[in-house]
Amino acid sequence: MSAERLKGKVAVITGGASGIGLATAEKFLSHGAKVVIGDLNEEVTANANTYLKSQGYDGQYVFRRVDVSDEAEIEALMADAKMHFGGLDIAFNNAGIAGAIGPITEVDVDHWDKTFAVMTRGVFLGVKHAARLMKERGGGSIINTSSIAGLASGVIPTAYAAAKAAVVSLTRICALELAEHRIRVNCVCPGIIFTPLMHQGREEVAKAVAETIQPWPDRGEPEHVANGVLYLASDDSAFVTGEAHVIDGGYLSNGLLNVHPLHGDSEKAKQFAGMIYGTSGQKRELRKLDQ
Repeated sequence: MSAERLKGKVAVITGGASGIGLATAEKFLSHGAKVVIGDLNEEVTANANTYLKSQGYDGQYVFRRVDVSDEAEIEALMADAKMHFGGLDIAFNNAGIAGAIGPITEVDVDHWDKTFAVMTRGVFLGVKHAARLMKERGGGSIINTSSIAGLASGVIPTAYAAAKAAVVSLTRICALELAEHRIRVNCVCPGIIFTPLMHQGREEVAKAVAETIQPWPDRGEPEHVANGVLYLASDDSAFVTGEAHVIDGGYLSNGLLNVHPLHGDSEKAKQFAGMIYGTSGQKRELRKLDQ
């Protein structure tokens, strides 16, 4: 494998200013890519910009504020790759939120729609506008972020799991459609990865992760997923398309948790309904349910 596996490549990453997105941006940059990084949270973006500059990557990337559920904003984000760096070879549709939570009988339809707008429509729009530019280059690689929650049932918010399952299906369908254009489409399905979206700065969540039934003894880190995305972005995976690439330390093989990775104890989680926006900068909307 080349030390610079993405030399000469141009990539776009959504949700790229923290967690898995930032780890992947740094990984791509370290392997010679030019990167357009999209994120909604301006404060987090400023911190990410300071960090990447400190690592010596100034001039190899640009940032754009983007709402991935807005088609015009996604189109402009992808166009930045061509405007700044000459074209587009790789798209990592990674932006996400925790989304609607609560028992299905208590989930607000607006919260359900917002969850799908970010995590499913956002991926659709990313694939659509990335593929248009990749056709001009004669091919490319699109990677979407799903989750093990999209592959098996378990203690996870219903809207989140359904949206992530839709990403797996969309990935496979688009892989079939775009193969003739030499555009590969795959998705990564992380398990519990220690990101700001997952732990939200709460020690009890960190403790729950440490006590997980995940077979692999080490905690899942953003870099673990970034390594998988690098493989799917590079020519090392030239014959791989339509795949859901699980990165979970064996979690899925051992069954799902009885501890909700976002909200702690599963019974306690059932006491609330509402919407969690993760690292987008928007304030969570929760209400206590009558028992």
